[in-house]
Amino acid sequence: MSNPFRFYTRLNLTELLGVKAKNLAELLEGLKSVPGSSIYYHTHRFLQQHHFLSPEPPNDFAYWVSNILQENKLGEQLASIDIMQFKKISELREEFISVIEKHINTSQIIREAPGGAEFYFMKSVSFIIPTRQIVNNLTEFAEAIKKVSINSVYFHMFEARLRLEREYNDFSNWFENELGESDLAKKISSLDFYTHTLDSLRQKIVFFIEQRINAQNK
Repeated sequence: MSNPFRFYTRLNLTELLGVKAKNLAELLEGLKSVPGSSIYYHTHRFLQQHHFLSPEPPNDFAYWVSNILQENKLGEQLASIDIMQFKKISELREEFISVIEKHINTSQIIREAPGGAEFYFMKSVSFIIPTRQIVNNLTEFAEAIKKVSINSVYFHMFEARLRLEREYNDFSNWFENELGESDLAKKISSLDFYTHTLDSLRQKIVFFIEQRINAQNK
């Protein structure tokens, strides 16, 4: 008998940190000093707020650099950072710092944001709450994931992996380590989470699980 999987959900609050930037140098200093929860917020905010829209938007840093500072080349570089390849917030932070530092070192123009358009660093504060959904096998899991909220899917697929610095998402971990379903775990992990809406991601996970259940029943 495997250890049961318990679904958790999350409530999220946004906190203003009192740190702002009017140019790239100040943005860089902020990136170096703010807590990891701020880096997480500014790179995942869209996924948390726009559950049914796609595809991947730029992160907040890229948007501000492109649209406020009019540094389009740098904005494109920041927008092209593949968040999926990073397993730790600290690594993601260093990538943003590296890209901006290289630009500053080769740029002769220092642009400043107009008054009122500065970049304000914020952070995400999450409250994790257990749900009543506890499952012991794939069939029960497939039914439960259809019932839990989008916030629960988000927590187990995104937040647990990156913000809590786990190597894989919670679903894949359980499938592989408790059920011995390595192939299913790999399918879930290989999904490009950032090009799916949370609802379509849920549907894709259900499809893979039901596909596996049908194969077992043949």
